[in-house]
Amino acid sequence: MVVRRGSDIGLAIAEARRSRGLSQQGLAELSGIERTYLARLEAGHSVVLVERALRTLRRLGAEVVIELPGP
Repeated sequence: MVVRRGSDIGLAIAEARRSRGLSQQGLAELSGIERTYLARLEAGHSVVLVERALRTLRRLGAEVVIELPGP
């Protein structure tokens, strides 16, 4: 998955979580974050910092790719 927007990271998190059979609550507990924050990340909210980092990387000619391991 090529990451172009912060919301792409949220989609990758949701996909990886589902492929491992984890609930949002389960992943939030493993990650040490609130479930509501995880839900906002997966929905593409709360990604301002990620958006800025991706924009900076794109302007440097970089491509960000997320490879999700198989189940």
